[in-house]
Amino acid sequence: MEVKNSKSHTMQIKENTKEYDVIIVGSGAGGGMATKILSEAGLSVALVEAGPYFDPKDPITQTQMKFPWESPRRGASTKRAFGDFDMSWGDWKVDGEPYTQKEGTDFMWWRSRMLGGRTNHWGRISLRFGPDDFKHKDIDGLGENWPISYDDIKPYYDRLDKMVGVFGSKEKRRNDPDGFFLPAPKPRLHELYYIKGAKKAGVDVIPSRLSILTKKLNNDRGVCFYCAQCNRSCNAYADFSSSSVFIIPAVNGSGQVDLYVNSMVRTVTTNDEGKATGVSFINKEDRKEYELKGRSVVLGASACSTARILLNSKSKQHPNGLGNSSDNVGRYLHDSTGAGRAGFVPALMDRKTDYNEDGTGGLHVYSPWWQADKKLDFPRGYHIEVWGGLGMPAYGFGFNVSDLNKYIGGTVGGYGDKLRNDAKRFRGAVVGMAGRGESIAMRDNRCEIDPDVVDQFGIPVLRFNYKWSDYERNQAKHMQDTFEEIIHGMGGIPLGDKPAKEQDWGLLKPGQIIHEVGTTRMGNDPKSSVTNKFCQLHDADNVFVVDAGPFTSQADKNCTWTIMALAMRTSEFIVEQYKKKNIL
Repeated sequence: MEVKNSKSHTMQIKENTKEYDVIIVGSGAGGGMATKILSEAGLSVALVEAGPYFDPKDPITQTQMKFPWESPRRGASTKRAFGDFDMSWGDWKVDGEPYTQKEGTDFMWWRSRMLGGRTNHWGRISLRFGPDDFKHKDIDGLGENWPISYDDIKPYYDRLDKMVGVFGSKEKRRNDPDGFFLPAPKPRLHELYYIKGAKKAGVDVIPSRLSILTKKLNNDRGVCFYCAQCNRSCNAYADFSSSSVFIIPAVNGSGQVDLYVNSMVRTVTTNDEGKATGVSFINKEDRKEYELKGRSVVLGASACSTARILLNSKSKQHPNGLGNSSDNVGRYLHDSTGAGRAGFVPALMDRKTDYNEDGTGGLHVYSPWWQADKKLDFPRGYHIEVWGGLGMPAYGFGFNVSDLNKYIGGTVGGYGDKLRNDAKRFRGAVVGMAGRGESIAMRDNRCEIDPDVVDQFGIPVLRFNYKWSDYERNQAKHMQDTFEEIIHGMGGIPLGDKPAKEQDWGLLKPGQIIHEVGTTRMGNDPKSSVTNKFCQLHDADNVFVVDAGPFTSQADKNCTWTIMALAMRTSEFIVEQYKKKNIL
């Protein structure tokens, strides 16, 4: 495989003026899918990624199957948000790449700088949006309907299931559509207790739907061996990561893909007609700026990064930024809501631990939204994710095991043999839940260019303006009430104080769930949207967006499966446009 050095390869381009059919920016879920589809169709592709090359099989960078004591910070806490072994090279804060906030805003923006982007870390929760999720305005009068329906995207969900692989079960839930599923793993003991508590609370529970191979899919990928370390990216390619499943095979197989790593895109370049001609980028190695030429540009840098590129792409034809004649680029930014709670379950104490209960690197069961027909004080739903069990702690014990003695009348505190005994007795006795829900897309929730701040590469940075509404706060309260009811139903004791109104009922900060969508939202009217139903810019018909930016609304589901289905649909539309010679 040839991985192009951005510096040397750009110099070559300058010498022979090569023009690509497509330039793809970003190598995550959407960019990876576009790379696969477009290269297999015979189009020449330049894939530009801001981070370094990454292959989960590389023993130099591999962290899978390493023990906590192998951490370079053994004996000290990690400085990385998800731990030293998490295979997402990024964080809430990236050195030299700041972002700013409007007064009253505390938005958390996660960026992953590596081939495959965030798909090397994500929980692999692979849920289809349902029919109602594309037309919520018809149901509750809020936001806007999508210009497409579930029936428009269903064929792409179907193909995605078969292409990537997802385990699950047929449940015949209208707004949680079934797909083509691999066998779902059985619930573990803590999940059986969750099922018990949820049943008492009237909360539905079904097998999870995760893009992890529990059965052989093809000769290129292995099958999950239950190490429970999907966040470290699988060296057997048994879980989905864009780098291992899409990009590396495309670069190795088609001969149509040139890969530019460590290349930070500044702008989409345009001509006198306002059409895209390529991109300009900063080579992180020599800090110089280069240009690539392309007949079309596909942006998959993430919802906020794509908005940043478009807003920085000003020209005479696009004075407010490319695609921004409607002043909607960066607007309607919204993230999933999030809140959580944990409980101590005495019945799960003193367990035998001489067997493997790790399972897949994610939840085996979850609760889809179960109250769509109820009148509540918030309009959109949420699902519940479950955690617990006998997984290996990342560092130390993962919680203060000594404190749990107070719930059983034991002595709090101790060291040596007592501490070791406590660690064994209480291991696996804590079960947690996390709610992930839908927020309402608001025009004033946005990211924009800060006129006064640039990053280390001289590129103007984003400034965020985002506030939760009472819809999201009320939803978080409902989550907390439900969590406590389920914990009691398990025979458990809720840990810590229940978040109060003053704490927004434990509602996490916007952006913290890393499900941001909507900054280049699709619609039929160019005056109120940025892209059309094929994720094509209204203002420049050879520019497309394949990340979560075009989402008209979020859902009570994780967004990655829909990103990839839309990216497949958009990519095949691009191929069709080339065949019709609409892109010259």
